[in-house]
Amino acid sequence: MNWIILIVAGFCEVGFTYCLGRAKSVEGLAWWGWMAGFLVFTIISMGLLAKATQSLPIGTAYAVWTGIGAVGTVLVGILFFHEPATFWRLFFIFTLISSIIGLKIVS
Repeated sequence: MNWIILIVAGFCEVGFTYCLGRAKSVEGLAWWGWMAGFLVFTIISMGLLAKATQSLPIGTAYAVWTGIGAVGTVLVGILFFHEPATFWRLFFIFTLISSIIGLKIVS
């Protein structure tokens, strides 16, 4: 169950970076809305991470959480913010995913 909580926390990290990216391109009331989303996702993500670390090793949990966030944020950047999808970016994302899976296997 705590692995599921940790995965959801990682997706919430992607959510707060998405909100931050959207807030960058707007102003006024829309900016406040995206920043509110950023705060909500941040609080949920951190809370779920804290919950998951009650039974998972902190080093593994934090590495998996940041890995999910990093992979998800790069993919969101490529899909929604038109960032480049070069061979080397995708190659290193693949190696990061492999490392996350490896940490899950050995934990």
